[in-house]
Amino acid sequence: MKKTSLYEHHLKLNSKMIEYAGYLMPVYYQGIQSEHHSVRTHMGVFDVSHMGEFLIEGKDALTFVNYLVSNIIVDDLSKVTYTLLLNEQGYPLDDLLVYVIGKENILLVVNAGNKEKDFDWVSSKVDGFDCVARDISDNFSQIAIQGPKTQDIIDKILDATVSDLSFMHYKVVPYKEGHVIVSRTGYTGEDGFEIYGYHNFIIDLWNDSLALDVTPCGLGARDTLRFQANLPLYGQEISETITPYEAGLGFAVKLDKMNFIGKEACIKHKEEKTRKLVGFELLEKNIPRHDYEVYKDEKLIGHVTTGYLLAGFEKPIGLALIEKEYGKLGTEISIKIRNKMVPASIRDKKFYTKNYKKLGGF
Repeated sequence: MKKTSLYEHHLKLNSKMIEYAGYLMPVYYQGIQSEHHSVRTHMGVFDVSHMGEFLIEGKDALTFVNYLVSNIIVDDLSKVTYTLLLNEQGYPLDDLLVYVIGKENILLVVNAGNKEKDFDWVSSKVDGFDCVARDISDNFSQIAIQGPKTQDIIDKILDATVSDLSFMHYKVVPYKEGHVIVSRTGYTGEDGFEIYGYHNFIIDLWNDSLALDVTPCGLGARDTLRFQANLPLYGQEISETITPYEAGLGFAVKLDKMNFIGKEACIKHKEEKTRKLVGFELLEKNIPRHDYEVYKDEKLIGHVTTGYLLAGFEKPIGLALIEKEYGKLGTEISIKIRNKMVPASIRDKKFYTKNYKKLGGF
């Protein structure tokens, strides 16, 4: 089992550790609800060093990455792009972030659980392009500092100005005897920053953030926050059996782009969409878990992708992938929970209004 550079620091904070994506990771320190609340009202810091980082280097790097992923990647050394890695059948192998560090130097940040699969895929597609792919995941660590108060301290922690970044933009800034990459991105629906750097730099930044009253947060709060903000998780809302259009991710598939892997299949998927991701709320107390079956009357129409009873909500809520003809708001459905049909109602997916900072000038 792998350990991140912050493993010993998690133990010192008495975190509850679990296995996740081949790593020992903290699921919580004080409690999932209190960590969730800290991020919504103040600040929280997450160790996300288990994520994968690939570097595409060479003359054809930009051309290759545009062929590889579904969104348009432009030669902009400040922009971060959310995109999908699709197979030839138009199904997502992963969702990822792309940083164009230079025309011949592009960083891909992929999900931890898909790292090996993704790198094998990327490596298998690079032939014929004048560039190489390198898995640099073990060389770097990453933290995410998220919350409405983050802007107040981020410049202080880094001793550099990064609070002027707009959402989905990044900078490379000097830090100690080297540099770190800082992006105004995250996975909570809150304002915040993700920082990539050598292990010793990230350990220092982790300690500095805790000294400034930032709450350490684990994977548990990371999942409830992303769910509340309606952000998808690979393996639940995204998979090799769910098209981007069914998952509501059509915005990341640019069919007007010249060519990319899976384009032809995506054109067909868009025309033939038969399922959709919907929000729902249970009409009695219970917990709707991933993969629970969804019924309309006695007909099986889909399955739950994520469900929770979140603090502050009177009713359990969830996301489900169902046949689109049953997706109208207010439609009465049932969720099968331990052989009991629990009544539920289709609702919108806006469980929380995101607080991203989209500044002028970008």
